[in-house]
Amino acid sequence: MRKLRTAGAAAATAAALALTVAACSSDEGSGDTGTSTQGATTIDVWLMRDSISDDFQKEFVAGFEKAHPDVTVDVQVQEWDGIGQKIISALASDDAPDVIEVGNTQVAQYGASGGLADLTDKVSDLGGSSWIPGLAEPGNIDGKQYGIPYYAANRVVLYNKDLFTKAGITTPPKTRDEWLKDTKALDTGGNQGIYLAGQNWYTYAGFLWDEGGDLATNDGDTWKGGLDTPAAAAAMDFYGTLQKLGKGPQDADEQHPPQIDVFATGKVAQMIATPGAATQVTAANAAMADKIGFFPIPGKTADQPGAVFTGGSDLVIPTAAAHPDQAYTFIKELTGDEWQKKLAVAMSYVPNKTTLAGVLADDPGAAAMAVGAANGHATPNSPNWAAVEANNPVKNYMTQVLTGADPAAAGTTASDAITKTLNASS
Repeated sequence: MRKLRTAGAAAATAAALALTVAACSSDEGSGDTGTSTQGATTIDVWLMRDSISDDFQKEFVAGFEKAHPDVTVDVQVQEWDGIGQKIISALASDDAPDVIEVGNTQVAQYGASGGLADLTDKVSDLGGSSWIPGLAEPGNIDGKQYGIPYYAANRVVLYNKDLFTKAGITTPPKTRDEWLKDTKALDTGGNQGIYLAGQNWYTYAGFLWDEGGDLATNDGDTWKGGLDTPAAAAAMDFYGTLQKLGKGPQDADEQHPPQIDVFATGKVAQMIATPGAATQVTAANAAMADKIGFFPIPGKTADQPGAVFTGGSDLVIPTAAAHPDQAYTFIKELTGDEWQKKLAVAMSYVPNKTTLAGVLADDPGAAAMAVGAANGHATPNSPNWAAVEANNPVKNYMTQVLTGADPAAAGTTASDAITKTLNASS
């Protein structure tokens, strides 16, 4: 998955160790359920480190094997570092695992290899009409569904309850205008209204989507960067207004310095991150334990939350899978309503369907995340997008505009760089 950290994947981000294809059949990280394998079909499943807990994995595998006594599940836990090349190698071999967990924004890269099974005819059977868009859309390449939504996470606003109370704010804002008004009221007396680094580009992308724009668009096989548009300029104008209501750097992202440490001082009213950042804030300053609240990033109107980047994972079946039917059964159950509800509660994830969001009602951070997920998006669905992020002209564009450059000129430069990279031959 494109893992969200504070940061965001992510905080959000997933990293990538080229290992040999022989690892496909290794028992590294394999779960032992105690089920006899005699006479049973064994399916090899690659799941990512820390995507689910050991307890959840054991519970699901035991339940699956009980329901399907003719199938044994061999879960092999993979590391995020180097996983891209390892999966590409596996897909090109005749010894691929049966099921692989992949980052939602990585499906296009793997799909381009021709090594993924087309699951389009399974979408209805899997309840695809209710899938959250930020997982479903990246899994669909040229009208064919290769990735099946597994779980998601996205950014929300973490706020200091004490500072909100002192400012007389009793209800979190639901619109951009309310958000700006409240943040101005909070930006006083030595406190920052919000800590927003100048290069928090995932947050900017949300504002861009709200304006009806995108980081890049494609017309057939041709891509074009989208930062030279009126929508991009409008999104950057709002971002700049909000960013000035704090002391975030204009030329760095949320990791430099770590925004968690800044928020943990107790003198920052808000920051934008995944809910899990609250645990890190409390670890840095135990006095913040009961002071952190959450609300979805506000939208332009109260009837829809602000757009967010959706990080998370999809499940795929390689075309070289030895047991595709059993692999599909595994995916159907793990992404079905019963286990999605259990997974969401156990891991504070957003389940793969909008219809299941209510299961998170008792988890304030995850509940706020689920509201935003309904308006979730992914980065441009191109196998070359990772190369764009490597040099990240979006960050450069943001810093240039925040420091006084002409938005149109800066946008043209950034868009040209994105266009060139996305259209480069692989």
